[in-house]
Amino acid sequence: MNKATALMTDEELMQRIIDRDRTAFSILYDRYSDRLMGYFMKMLWRNRELSEDLLQELFMKIARQPELFDVTRSFKAWVYTVATNLCKMEYRKAGRRGHAVSLDNAPELKAGDPGITERIDKKAFAAKLKEVLQSIDEPHKSTFVLRYFDELSLKEISEIHQCSEGTVKSRLFYTLRKIAARLPQFQHLTT
Repeated sequence: MNKATALMTDEELMQRIIDRDRTAFSILYDRYSDRLMGYFMKMLWRNRELSEDLLQELFMKIARQPELFDVTRSFKAWVYTVATNLCKMEYRKAGRRGHAVSLDNAPELKAGDPGITERIDKKAFAAKLKEVLQSIDEPHKSTFVLRYFDELSLKEISEIHQCSEGTVKSRLFYTLRKIAARLPQFQHLTT
């Protein structure tokens, strides 16, 4: 791999991908695959197989039709927009099938472990947070996950959801209020 290629911006790499540069594709994949996999896992009920399928589908779109990306825009915002749209399609499919999904994917805790009380609290909090997030509509859930799990900026999230930064702030405020109201027993973990 060429050092200069590795230092290119995401947008420059996409231009190289449009020009059919396989090395640029590999670099972009390495930069984003783990982050996007984490996003899919959080958005899609911690379903690893489904998350892997959608990650592959997303990168296949990039490989087959890289020209769909406008190189004058932010790649990060664009790729998360595509990922969010793939999640929305899965929500619609799951709704039509009426599937219930498991939210529990946490590691087991053993009696006698140091710090077990705190770990039990955190495990219970994580499970309850997943439950609350599943009950929140997609735009609010996605906004929360993008901000607090994927650490995207308000501007990036507004580009992904094609709304104002004020709307993003409002969604975050609403979501945080709903979470706090549904999880008052865990207030000690955040103070």
